[in-house]
Amino acid sequence: MLVKVFGSAVYGVDAITITIEVNWMSTGIGVVIVGLPDNAVKESLQRIESTFKSLGFQMPRTKIVVNMAPADIKKSGTPFDLPIAIGILAASELISNHEAIEKYLIMGELSLDGELRSIKGSLPIAIQARKENFKGLIVPKANAKEAAIVNNLNVFGVENIEEVINFFANDEKGLEPVVVNTREEFYNSQYDYEIDFADVKGQENIKRALEIAAAGGHNAILIGPPGAGKTMLAKRLPTILPPLSLHEALETTKIHSVAGKLPENSTLVSKRPFRSPHHTISDVAWWVVAVIRNPEKFLWHITVFCSWMNYLNSKEPCWK
Repeated sequence: MLVKVFGSAVYGVDAITITIEVNWMSTGIGVVIVGLPDNAVKESLQRIESTFKSLGFQMPRTKIVVNMAPADIKKSGTPFDLPIAIGILAASELISNHEAIEKYLIMGELSLDGELRSIKGSLPIAIQARKENFKGLIVPKANAKEAAIVNNLNVFGVENIEEVINFFANDEKGLEPVVVNTREEFYNSQYDYEIDFADVKGQENIKRALEIAAAGGHNAILIGPPGAGKTMLAKRLPTILPPLSLHEALETTKIHSVAGKLPENSTLVSKRPFRSPHHTISDVAWWVVAVIRNPEKFLWHITVFCSWMNYLNSKEPCWK
């Protein structure tokens, strides 16, 4: 039986819907995954088989073909474990409600006992699911609040695959959608800083300079001996900058989601990010590690960067 399950692949900061076609065949043996899967996707079969065994299901011994379309886009990562597993169960007629499955976008990484681990990119995946008019999105519980930022989409957080199976077996009952008031969450946490510029005692000249830099959007260079308070002051600079707008917060959260830097059960990033690369970092290390490998390069227009210098290095430029 041919069954279609829908997942999503994250490219850059956007998501692309992936159609996972699973066909049970009466001849041949083994499971074949096609459509440019990487090793993590191919290894999902071992996790899925262990999950089935822990739940009392048997992995089909006849041939099953799993096609991930569009086939010319490389599929990577472990979040495809859950949709492939649901597709195999549906194709083997262990889940009968095939029409309902096609209304949902499903993503999640399986552990060997069927528990679901968090994934990256839940927010752009939810945005794409709403854009394509899916009825709902099923993700691990740790990512549910993040995805629920998107309105007009039912987001269901699940802890294990058994909850997903029971959800479709019981005519889409048994799970409650996660509800997040985006604006309330945003405004309530906007000024919730662990540190504050007002904590700094003395240092009147440098505080005045940073206030001018923050008000005018200027760069600032801090030079002084170790322990003078350069990093302390720079870390507190975001607390006197204008707060993020809701649009900037959504953009920032989207990047953090793709980078996997959002804490579990978190929603919006409501405060400006702060990054502090060491002043001795080389050009190669800066561009390769801090830029090419770090998706936060897209956040430079709303991120506070700090690099400090000692007196011994004061003749060297801080930024190029």
